[in-house]
Amino acid sequence: MKPKKAPKVTDKYLIRYSEKEYLEMPDELVWASFNKGNESTFSFLYKNYAADLFAFGYQFCGDAHLVEDCIQNLFIYLRKRRGNLGEVRSIKSYLFKCIRCEIIKRLKERGQLMDTDEMHYKNSFALALSPETILIESEHRERQQKRVNQALAQLTVRQRQALLLLYEEEMSYRQIAEVMGFTDVKSARKLVYRALSSLKEIFLKK
Repeated sequence: MKPKKAPKVTDKYLIRYSEKEYLEMPDELVWASFNKGNESTFSFLYKNYAADLFAFGYQFCGDAHLVEDCIQNLFIYLRKRRGNLGEVRSIKSYLFKCIRCEIIKRLKERGQLMDTDEMHYKNSFALALSPETILIESEHRERQQKRVNQALAQLTVRQRQALLLLYEEEMSYRQIAEVMGFTDVKSARKLVYRALSSLKEIFLKK
């Protein structure tokens, strides 16, 4: 009697996809694949999002070592918890929310948060939005960039974060609300509106 052949893997969540195939998939399917235990999906998530998480985290606190530790801890946590994680519509906004919470937690442990609403930090980050991003046109871009950064420095951390997520990361207001921990989209819109209004006032004073 011939031995039975091993059954073929037909579960779409356990297939080893190429990077191109992952990038073409909806986030819900990629996340479900990871949550089912697909190792190649876990590798894709780290490879595809680690750099963005570092850039966001570094602008958030200015401490490269802290950000790297937080990213490692985040992916270790996700790997341990896979199979018990909920559905995710936008992987990027979910991971940004997670890394933001992790950094805030670490800063609080260090005593580097000046207050609990996270509006100001002892080590404030420098947001490098381009003049084009906030619709400022100038032939002298270098000088204008300096003005932009000086103006951004006068905003609250939350306002700078919101602008970063909207213009640099191209997130929707719904995604911004998720990352920032808001319960509704209106709060995200209001925060961006106030940030842009403050920038306008700052530039009018100059």
